[in-house]
Amino acid sequence: MNKIYVIGMGPGREEMMTREATKALDESDVIVGYTVYLDLLGERYKDKIKLSTPMKQEEKRCRICFEEAKKGQVVSMICSGDAGIYGMASLMYEVKKDYSDVELIVIPGITAASSGAALLGAPLNHDFCVISLSDLLTPYELIEKRLELAAQADFAMAIYNPSSKKRFDYLKKACDILLKYIEPERACGFVRNIGRENEEVKTCTLLELRDQQVDMFTTVFIGNSTSEIVDNKLVTKRGYPVERNE
Repeated sequence: MNKIYVIGMGPGREEMMTREATKALDESDVIVGYTVYLDLLGERYKDKIKLSTPMKQEEKRCRICFEEAKKGQVVSMICSGDAGIYGMASLMYEVKKDYSDVELIVIPGITAASSGAALLGAPLNHDFCVISLSDLLTPYELIEKRLELAAQADFAMAIYNPSSKKRFDYLKKACDILLKYIEPERACGFVRNIGRENEEVKTCTLLELRDQQVDMFTTVFIGNSTSEIVDNKLVTKRGYPVERNE
């Protein structure tokens, strides 16, 4: 059967990919993905056939995968982070309805919530949710509702896609929504360019976060009511009783 791997490549560095992901890429004849992600693969895969489409042509990119697979090629569709978390896995399955003779194999990767949390400390060590502020495919009213309910439920939060050129004030707007339910001093943080050049890690309060300049390569973390800054790390408590040495 013709085969396509849908691969989460994590932040992009080979050291942060799973062995399963690198093995699938080694096996592949063709690698398909957004140009930025193809560039992150580096020299190891320079001899592979690489195909891409611009932003907003995701369905076309998926169909390229299937057409190449039908030729007998082993194909990999790459996504940053995890392919099943704001990635291409679901769209690939939707398009697969037109290609019943092609097998899809989804390979997980390290998503920004996990890799960013590790850099910040332990911000997601209890119940948490992940919310994207991008309204390209989700109505803003629904994003607003999710933020409100997450704040009321005392979830720790990982916020994806907090800003872009067109949505330059969306993080500020999100913080204003959260401040209706959460104290201004709530421990928060953000990570920019996770695992890449110019990586930046910062802790702050929710009120301070409101005025931070972020971009699409930033992941934001909002603590819950138990979170605190410990040695400049954002830590959300699990609830274990801890005895202090006197």
